[in-house]
Amino acid sequence: MQVKPDTTAGTVPSEMETTSNENSAENNAECDVSKNPYGLPCELMPLWNSMTIKQKAAQMVMVYMTPADFMMKHEFGGYLVMKNHLKDLEKFRDNIETVNREMKIPPVVAVDQEGGRVNRIGNINPKWERTPSAKAMRKMSEDSIRSIATEIGMELHKLGINMNLAPVLDPSKDSRGKQSFMEESNRSWGFDTTNAPKVRAFVQGMRESGIICVSKHFPGYDSWTNSDHQIAISATPKKSISKNIEFFKTLANDIPVTMMSSVRFVRVSNRPAVFEPEIVKRARRMSPETVILTDDLWGVSLRAWISGTERVKGKNYPAKDFKKLVQTALVSGNDMFMTTFPRKGVDMINFLSVMALQNEKYRKRVEESCARILKMKHRAGLL
Repeated sequence: MQVKPDTTAGTVPSEMETTSNENSAENNAECDVSKNPYGLPCELMPLWNSMTIKQKAAQMVMVYMTPADFMMKHEFGGYLVMKNHLKDLEKFRDNIETVNREMKIPPVVAVDQEGGRVNRIGNINPKWERTPSAKAMRKMSEDSIRSIATEIGMELHKLGINMNLAPVLDPSKDSRGKQSFMEESNRSWGFDTTNAPKVRAFVQGMRESGIICVSKHFPGYDSWTNSDHQIAISATPKKSISKNIEFFKTLANDIPVTMMSSVRFVRVSNRPAVFEPEIVKRARRMSPETVILTDDLWGVSLRAWISGTERVKGKNYPAKDFKKLVQTALVSGNDMFMTTFPRKGVDMINFLSVMALQNEKYRKRVEESCARILKMKHRAGLL
């Protein structure tokens, strides 16, 4: 075989070659473990290195959806869509399009579209006035479930929504064998892992339409009271809690986000699950990359628990107590903090930023959570 002479030997590299080599070396350096401790994809490192600690903290906050200018100003990581947002679809779409066009990091746009009673798209089209509940879908074939989820997911996608706060993996029965609150409201996918293939079909249908699913409410809501309004208490034995967790664990590789419960599982802790590090750690152990989302931290029950009172009134909540609430959620291991009071979302960002700047331990926690959120968005095609 004839070997061609090396005509490039001793020549000076062109400017393009030099730039290419420099970029390659720069990319390799960016992906060096010492400079990428959170395992971000290489293509996200320029973005990561450009972010301030305040922008990283902002990724951790999901707020009730507001006008685009407020959302863009504060660069929240996510928005919560309710039924009233969908009354004017043109205005809603314009809001979403503006945010996605102008923000450096697109937000997750989340809605509770479980089906049945929890049906946010019921008013946008007569076709969606009634959607099957989880309890109804349990009786369907996997193909039927996937088809329904794909169709509903496409409707959400057309609106600009990219996250569904479903499925509900709370048990249909409590530890005494009685119907749970979630079963009574037709929201539960069942008692154990039996229906995991059907839940997986639901998640796959949503994913095929570009929708991220969220499992909830870890470790399994089996109380008979609504934890949004009062501290719900469960006396479920540890063994039963572990059994309930198996449903979440079985689907951990299919569902990238898990929402924590606000119930107090008194056999484990006197803290609400979302504020109990040991319970949050159990959610984390299912999959290190899972984004752990709180339920509404402005809910009166959680604020009352933080303040040590039975109830709180209105919006006049002490700043010191709210700061304690944010700090507790962070230390417990949660990644994304939800609030239905948008201005408190701004306070969350400020509190998290100050804590991170003043304490290296908190800085690491903020960066860990932000990195998980960015990786989740990247895998979903948002980045």
